[in-house]
Amino acid sequence: MGLDLSEINRSVFIAGTDTGIGKTHAACTLLHALRAAGHAACGMKPVASGCMETPDGLRNDDALALQAAGSSALPYAAINPVALRDPLSPHLAAAHDGIEISLPPLRRAFEQLVGSHRRVVVEGVGGWLVPLAPGLFAADIAKQWQLPVILVVGLRLGCLNHALLTARAIEADGCRLLGWVGNCIDPAMDALQENLATLRELLPAPCLGVLPHGVAPVAAAAGLVAAVAVLD
Repeated sequence: MGLDLSEINRSVFIAGTDTGIGKTHAACTLLHALRAAGHAACGMKPVASGCMETPDGLRNDDALALQAAGSSALPYAAINPVALRDPLSPHLAAAHDGIEISLPPLRRAFEQLVGSHRRVVVEGVGGWLVPLAPGLFAADIAKQWQLPVILVVGLRLGCLNHALLTARAIEADGCRLLGWVGNCIDPAMDALQENLATLRELLPAPCLGVLPHGVAPVAAAAGLVAAVAVLD
């Protein structure tokens, strides 16, 4: 039997407006903020492509960062149960590795983490609708596990359209959008404050923080106090 829904909903799904916009940075920052607030918290990257061959097996930089940011030492496979070699969309990388991704093994790994941590920060892969397998998308992790969502907006030219479309898709899929986090991935972005004001006006959920460029997660954690609050 699975865990009670109220236990699962203490966790959160980190979605992004695209790939390479700082989901892992935001997830690690949130983990440090949760730990600073006294919560036992760990990260999870259910599916990761672009993994490196190591003596210990396939390893992904994002999953390793989540592993290091958690409040307890966990085996790598608990954090990243599906590790894929090629830096491609997961459905393609999985096909190249001769496997097909399915949700039940990911769910079992997730429930083990929930059983020992008050908060599990589940990072998606790519954007909201990245394919994982035929008929299966990254969004289905949040949908089927009924996880509330925090959207990471990579602050660069084009972010308004990407953010609004992603927020619309999250809500159309019946998921609860708790809020959004801006991540300053382009330190030279023109009209940054004006873009942030537009996002605050148009997105259907509150801004939970804006992460500055080049600041490590442990130092930036104080900026996500609002994100911790919405999870309590």
